[in-house]
Amino acid sequence: MNIALWITAGLLAVGSLAGGALLLIQPREKLAASGWAWVEDFGDGTVKAIGTLKVLAAAGLILPAALHIAPVLVPLAAVGWVLLMIGAVITHLRRQEAQAVVVNLVLLALAAFVAWGRFGPHSFTG
Repeated sequence: MNIALWITAGLLAVGSLAGGALLLIQPREKLAASGWAWVEDFGDGTVKAIGTLKVLAAAGLILPAALHIAPVLVPLAAVGWVLLMIGAVITHLRRQEAQAVVVNLVLLALAAFVAWGRFGPHSFTG
């Protein structure tokens, strides 16, 4: 189970880092034109803030445990990712983007799995 949690956290971190970096680097108009239409509902600052949260989540899912520095941050980062995905689901529901809702629900479930595993039976402190 520990390996499954590491793999899941790693995959979430890679996706989170890639998505967050795009949100931070690309202008909002270019993101909207390339299929990220939801950014039209938010200002530049909000899009950059979401990008920052995604990058921080990526770091929080891996680095604390890998470096053995405050590994309790891993499940907290996973909970943060769950909250971010709840916001994403709400945004895509409002925009009637069913495919994006499904993707976000899968990511939410994966992050909830990491949070459950790292807070519970497979914590780094146990």
